[in-house]
Amino acid sequence: MDAGKEISRSDERRYESYLGAELEAAAVYSALAETEADPRRSRIFEELVEAELRHAARWAGKLGRPTDALAPPALGLKGRLLKAAAGLFGTNRVLPFLLRGEDENIEMYAADPEAADLVPEERAHARVLGEMSGAGGLGESHSRGVATAGGSLRAAVLGANDGLVSNFSLVMGVAGGTGNPDFVLLAGVAGLLAGAFSMAAGEYVSVRSQRDLYENELRKERIELAEWPEEERAELELIYQAKGLSEEEARNVASRLMADPKVALDTMAREELGLDPSQLGSPVAAAASSFAAFVVGAVIPILPYVFRAEDLAFSLSAGLSALALALAGGVLALLTGVNAAWGAARMLLAGGAAAAVTYAIGRLIGVSVGSLG
Repeated sequence: MDAGKEISRSDERRYESYLGAELEAAAVYSALAETEADPRRSRIFEELVEAELRHAARWAGKLGRPTDALAPPALGLKGRLLKAAAGLFGTNRVLPFLLRGEDENIEMYAADPEAADLVPEERAHARVLGEMSGAGGLGESHSRGVATAGGSLRAAVLGANDGLVSNFSLVMGVAGGTGNPDFVLLAGVAGLLAGAFSMAAGEYVSVRSQRDLYENELRKERIELAEWPEEERAELELIYQAKGLSEEEARNVASRLMADPKVALDTMAREELGLDPSQLGSPVAAAASSFAAFVVGAVIPILPYVFRAEDLAFSLSAGLSALALALAGGVLALLTGVNAAWGAARMLLAGGAAAAVTYAIGRLIGVSVGSLG
């Protein structure tokens, strides 16, 4: 702690919280620096690690701990998930989650006079991440970055959840109406295939339509650059002046960028439209990811029937599905900054309720049909 100064228990807990958050962020940025293949981007992550460790040193000092040997700790579960996602889909796909974390730090420090001087640097971190992800920084652009980031990753997460919940409900409904495991398996396989193809087709059309829209915007921007280059250069000057450059600096930068038509189009797409021409999203990749993820989720409820668990099939199906629901809810909660236990419970309650309702309906229909016989 600061020399000769006692701290209260509440201050100690606050400093511990700040220290933990800074060290966790340093660990994640360090992992992304190792994962990132682009040396320039990797160096940016390394600089963010150094900044987070500087912040951590302040809180370690407040707690009376050594500050000269701080290093990123081992990754926690959330960090390992982010690193795995970055390795599979690229660091761009996880930057929106990091932006959310930086926003939380900004809000946390802004409310504490003792930490308010760190807010400008945290805002700078958010702007850096925003520029790296193409979200353009804070506010509306950041929200759009979180909402639209990761076509394939988003499709995978949604597909797995939809597959699990829908096929779990279907299997429970059919099982409630008949004791024949072959009927249940047939319905489960049919539900898996129908749902997977439906999800893939819907994702393909969605991403294809979005890509068509973006490509049309780029086409119009290309025409404007060819027909009205001076107007576009003036617009680019204004954008850079808004970013803090002087009028002369903005003019020089804009002139250099406009000298190369390809660079000019790429710059205007990013600065004016908020688009990364190299990251428009692949409809085929999104559809394939959605199909595969739906199958992964939908196969879980029917596994006991596939392996002929006989009398145990129903109970095993319900148990495996409940476990998968809780796991999926916990993982999603960790990635979005929500308490993992609450996320797991919420997903389990929602999926369990849907399965219980369909089971009750299936049971009712089965009894009714049986009485007619």
